[in-house]
Amino acid sequence: MNGWAVVFDPLLEWPVIWAIAAAAAVITALSLWRRLAGWPLRALGLALVVAALANPSLQSEEREPLADIALILADQTGSNQLRGRAEQTRDALDRVSAELARLGVEERRVTVPDAPDNGGTRLAEALDAALADVPRDRLAGVFVLSDGLTNDALVPPVPAPVHLVRTGEASDWDRRLIVRNAPAYGILGETLRLTIRIEDEGNVPEALRGQPVRVGFALNGEDLRYAMAPVGQDMGLDLTLNRGGMNVLQFSLPPAEGELTDRNNDAVVQINGIRDRLRVLLISGEPHTGQRTWRNLLKSDPAVDLVHFTILRPPDRQDGVPVNELSLIAFPTRELFVDKINEFDLIIFDRYRRRGILPNSYFDNIRRYVTEGGALLIAGGPELASAESIYYSPLGQIMPAGPTGRVLEQPFLPRLSETGARHPVTAGLDADWPARADGAPGWGRWLRQIELTQTRGEVTMLGVDDRPLLVQDRVGQGRIAVLASDQAWLWDRGFEGGGPQAELLRRLAHWMMAEPELEEEALGADASGLDLTITRRSLLDGPHQVTITRPDDGTVTLDMAETAPGRFTATWQGAEPGLYRLRSGDLGTVAVLGAANPREFQRVVADSAPLAPLMDATGGGVGVLQQAFPSLRRVDAGRIAFGRGWLGITRREAYVTTDLRLTPFLPAWAWLLLGLGLFVGAWLREARR
Repeated sequence: MNGWAVVFDPLLEWPVIWAIAAAAAVITALSLWRRLAGWPLRALGLALVVAALANPSLQSEEREPLADIALILADQTGSNQLRGRAEQTRDALDRVSAELARLGVEERRVTVPDAPDNGGTRLAEALDAALADVPRDRLAGVFVLSDGLTNDALVPPVPAPVHLVRTGEASDWDRRLIVRNAPAYGILGETLRLTIRIEDEGNVPEALRGQPVRVGFALNGEDLRYAMAPVGQDMGLDLTLNRGGMNVLQFSLPPAEGELTDRNNDAVVQINGIRDRLRVLLISGEPHTGQRTWRNLLKSDPAVDLVHFTILRPPDRQDGVPVNELSLIAFPTRELFVDKINEFDLIIFDRYRRRGILPNSYFDNIRRYVTEGGALLIAGGPELASAESIYYSPLGQIMPAGPTGRVLEQPFLPRLSETGARHPVTAGLDADWPARADGAPGWGRWLRQIELTQTRGEVTMLGVDDRPLLVQDRVGQGRIAVLASDQAWLWDRGFEGGGPQAELLRRLAHWMMAEPELEEEALGADASGLDLTITRRSLLDGPHQVTITRPDDGTVTLDMAETAPGRFTATWQGAEPGLYRLRSGDLGTVAVLGAANPREFQRVVADSAPLAPLMDATGGGVGVLQQAFPSLRRVDAGRIAFGRGWLGITRREAYVTTDLRLTPFLPAWAWLLLGLGLFVGAWLREARR
């Protein structure tokens, strides 16, 4: 293959040559205006001078033609493996390859798997990546062997037509479940509104069109409940969360006869259950240094609404000043402990003593409030060991420890008990406080403790001579705790280096308000892809086991290893995405591995529309395999590249130059002789006149 071209290697700069050419044109025009007989010869001579300065040469090339390239994208994603589509793709791949070989077109193959992280099908991205390895001047066409379903909207610049060779059958149909809106979190006890939709697409059987469908739903692995839902319409569901933390809501549809897949018949929604602002009632029996520690802690917690009263003028303190002359407000005992007691999530008695302010009937009401699900924290000072101790009220019936009457006025170092090292309220409190040489925690000492006798509950912190310092218990449906010291403020003030008083008191308050992350017995699961990490928190010694129920109702039992005091873990890898139910003893939870409703199967009926923008931008067409395999033919660049029953490949005519030669039109002396001859001829003709 040869190629010819005229090239110039000017002897002067082009602006100079153009100036000379302009001067030559002016001279020729003057000669013509003066009607000189030799003006044609003079004009030719000047043109030869300008041409000689441009120095034209004839360039000849030896060219080797290059074969055109066609790119084939074979869709191997999940949706293109349904009901014979994989076989259609393989057959189409063989036929396209044979047609390209017949046309002398080089092929490049690219397989497109499921995108990671539930990305679905990314055909356009795969095409864009493949184009980086193909010379653009040789690309004659792109053939996408797929069901046409893609999850990306990228339209890469392609210098050749992109054709879709579509798999699938005209009789295909499918039913899918869609959760249209679901909140990321919900407030416990309040009604949530979710919207689901059931859609049919494709060639739906006549007997199923417009018929309602039974949809099942379950919260946190409970037994399925059912409701009838219309097809093609939104359906609202009301839900109330009663468990804090992550809640898993599962929806499912029964498989319908003939649908392409039931992988899109399930949906899982995770909703974080949170409490509304927690209401805390803090009663300080008298002004003292430590009450500000409680107040600052609770006021700084954005999840807490604090109501605080301090008894400044008890009935036994009569100074003769009339009440109407005082700036103090009356203590609303009936409003707090009768009318609105159930509005509080936690009641704290801080150094409170019985002085006739609250009658026994009110204390009995508080006791009933605790047993029915409330929470009571008693932070005691010397008054707890006195005859005015609230232990001698009806509250003593539910307190897990009682005072002996002794007040231990001596420095001591609070320590975690064996149970406290496991309990979520106190576990790990000493992690940020390097231990002393004798192994004791590195925090500061307290200076006073009330001696208690434990009757029930769990002792989580110890004080003087291993006496109970913090005792926690459950009463009926509620919780109660007794802190046998009023010295936590010393940590707040940094005495002897301070201590984790904020974390301790925060955890204690939130445990009493039944925060899920602080439950003593809890089972949790953390999923990453198909990997599952299971954590069991318990005050009981091991060993502990967990039973996992797979989506197919098969089970597997794992032994859990203790990785920290009171914490047992196990890791496991599931075989398939879906909802897994876990149970350890009386505890149960659920976990979602992978995508319960994979993006790849959200739509499965073959459709050309998702790739239409890419085909329109490149001039490509669609060939439906069920109808007939389209023939391939070559077309010139700029012509229509598809038609009825055929798809086109653009001629690119790319080549590589193997040899290059330059041949001057005339040698320099020839240009000079020709120019002089023309000028002499013009002079002789004008001289004869």
